[in-house]
Amino acid sequence: MPERLVFVGDSITDSHRDRSEASSLGDGFVRIIANDLGDDATVVNVGISGNRAVDLAARWDRDVAGTSPDVLTIYIGVNDMWRRFDRDDETTAAAFESTVRGLVDTDVVRSSRVIFVEPYLLPVREEQNGWLDDLDGKRDVIARIAREIGADLVPLHGILTRAANGDPAALAPDGVHPSDRGARLIADAWLEVYRAG
Repeated sequence: MPERLVFVGDSITDSHRDRSEASSLGDGFVRIIANDLGDDATVVNVGISGNRAVDLAARWDRDVAGTSPDVLTIYIGVNDMWRRFDRDDETTAAAFESTVRGLVDTDVVRSSRVIFVEPYLLPVREEQNGWLDDLDGKRDVIARIAREIGADLVPLHGILTRAANGDPAALAPDGVHPSDRGARLIADAWLEVYRAG
């Protein structure tokens, strides 16, 4: 029987999916994973562009709790960093941690294999280098909670930083949203963790 894989997160997960169509997977890493796994998995994408952790919390019962995943992938954190710099709307690491802990203290998490995807930033503009300290706090939260609850972790920031090899825009033209090659690398990193489990 195919495993049911549910992906929740922000624009990197959403990736232009048609939200009026439940079977829409978007054109990013989730679709690549679905194509690679074929009939071995049923894939559901409930990512929404722009989401922060608090947005996931607000829609968790509606969009995630009833999806009955065998494997639940949670990919959040970059907008919790980004909004500080583009809208002066900061989410502290402590606030982010409190919200994520609320998400994992739910039945859907306790009854599923959970894979966290670490948020990443590949600075393409000089000022984005200063954003990394803020993101580090969110990355630390994700890694710590994953360890505590026995979830798997896709260490994406390091993987993509190494793969960028001095040309970050080739993987993420704005530092965050992946190119086709970047999406392929995200999918490959996820698949390695998934298959190791």
